[in-house]
Amino acid sequence: MPTLSKKAAAMPASPIRKLVPYAEEAKRKGVKIYHLNIGQPDIETPKEFINAVKNAEIKVLEYSHSAGNESYRKKLCNYYHKYGIELSHSDIIITCGGSEAIEIAMMTCFNPGDEIIIPEPFYANYNGFSCAADVIVKPIKSSIDNGFALPAISEFEKLIGPKTKGIMICNPGNPTGYLYTENELKNLAELVKKHNLFLLSDEVYREFCYDDKKYISVMHLNNIEDNVILLDSISKRYSACGARIGAMISKNKEVMTAALKFAQARLSPPSYGQIGAEAALDTPQTYFDNVKQEYIARRNFLIEALNKIPGVFCPMPSGAFYCIARLPIDNADKFCQWLLEHFTFNNQTVMLAPATGFYSTTNSGLNEVRLAYVLNLSDLQNAVKCLEEALKVYSGKQI
Repeated sequence: MPTLSKKAAAMPASPIRKLVPYAEEAKRKGVKIYHLNIGQPDIETPKEFINAVKNAEIKVLEYSHSAGNESYRKKLCNYYHKYGIELSHSDIIITCGGSEAIEIAMMTCFNPGDEIIIPEPFYANYNGFSCAADVIVKPIKSSIDNGFALPAISEFEKLIGPKTKGIMICNPGNPTGYLYTENELKNLAELVKKHNLFLLSDEVYREFCYDDKKYISVMHLNNIEDNVILLDSISKRYSACGARIGAMISKNKEVMTAALKFAQARLSPPSYGQIGAEAALDTPQTYFDNVKQEYIARRNFLIEALNKIPGVFCPMPSGAFYCIARLPIDNADKFCQWLLEHFTFNNQTVMLAPATGFYSTTNSGLNEVRLAYVLNLSDLQNAVKCLEEALKVYSGKQI
């Protein structure tokens, strides 16, 4: 058999999905599993989206424009305008989910061997996208003890070298739920301008900012318009993960012209997804208000309940629908697998994501897990009870 590529060997497995075989085996045994491991909301997709797809009278399912339907991109400009982001439709390329937006941005902006600084823990697939693009991730560690705030700019400076080409953030953050402050982002903008770096920002959770804290986009920052690339997706905004519609956005015309060549190479984004996404822009504000209140209620319950468990610490997230908790365990990967293979409480267990997969630094996050509060309150209560009972009997606790 011919040998596989080095890139295939280096490509990391998803820490969110790698435990799926153990979950499937548990389900075959009749065990009820509460999935807090993946950001798949149980919120209903807006009817505007569903009805548009149902009612689309298409006789030939043609390719769309490689940059995405012009009508959708123009309508998206109105959406971003509501957030104080002024765009032309030519500043937007529609992608196959936010994932492709990240991949195209990396391939457009970086050469093989270039370095990108990313505060960790970060969305696990950033590692995979970087590997595919031959970009080297230089992690800069944030701390659970201060809620995963942006590390000091002086720490960024220590990592910047001749191969440094960019910085990437997620705001509000996955997996931490941290929402960057205006001051943090302004300091980051000054750093980007000083060293002439690209600033990639994944902002797919902007609808979910809590406690009256303000969402600040990188597109709001002054004097770095040509450095900034905004990465977006409808997956979480409309609870439409399967639609696979995202966007890469920049006012840098050279970047967007180059990015379009990568978009042309993959031909076009999904037609039905774009039809639904364009219609979903008419979703009433009441939908988002209700969803936000639901997430706030889930967050408040979960964080309070976790912190009541002996030995557990979980900071209060200000955005998205994730949190990272520190548990009294020896190894998160072993513990999360053990939950599925060997533990049940009333024939139920909980599936968590080991935080190790959200770090690029080896042996980081060994006693941390990510939880996605995407289940209703009743299920969350049962899930936390399972976790509490599991920690009472787990043999791999830290002394």
